[in-house]
Amino acid sequence: MTDKNNGLLAGPDGRLRCAWHGNDDVYRRYHDDEWGRPVDDDRRLFEKICLEGFQSGLSWLTILRKRENFRAAFDGFDFHRIARYGDADVERLLADAGIVRHRGKIESTINNASRAIELVEDAGSLAAFFWRFEPTLQERPDRLDWATLRAMPTTPASTRISKELKKRGWTFVGPTTAYAFMQAMGMVNDHIEGCAYRDEIERARGAFRRPIPSAAAGVRSA
Repeated sequence: MTDKNNGLLAGPDGRLRCAWHGNDDVYRRYHDDEWGRPVDDDRRLFEKICLEGFQSGLSWLTILRKRENFRAAFDGFDFHRIARYGDADVERLLADAGIVRHRGKIESTINNASRAIELVEDAGSLAAFFWRFEPTLQERPDRLDWATLRAMPTTPASTRISKELKKRGWTFVGPTTAYAFMQAMGMVNDHIEGCAYRDEIERARGAFRRPIPSAAAGVRSA
């Protein structure tokens, strides 16, 4: 049962969830087990932001169903290895029917791998860099219902992330992509009010230890 007005959908277990998962098994598991849970592993963060870039213009479910193929094709999103990819790797990836064969997005992933290495050298880790952009409580809605969530495809924080990454040479990282990344990595909890997982995710965020930047790290001003 779904209520289009409140954005909630009951699953096979009777629990109400954010309706966007549509009771697709793959999507529902992603909603329950991953989306919004805080991440501080650099390789997982790189994977998430790259896949959000590949998602641009497509449905996230399309990307999710191809995720294992992406991981195999891109060496588990090890950005040190991806940064060494050359023309032959681009052609290999363009011939891989298991992923999204978009030259611009493939070349962007390779470029961003090099930029990720530079960012780690500057900030200590990708996690330390990204978590510094976590929005304050004052920047977040007092109550997150479906209408509120739909009205904010971007936020001031996602705009700051996008601007900073672009200044550092990253591509396919617009404010909308950056906000989807923030949602996926747990920087914000966008499970709406009434979702059975909202409180669980909030507890996970409360227990999460934010990474500390290295003493020499410096994030350029936006």
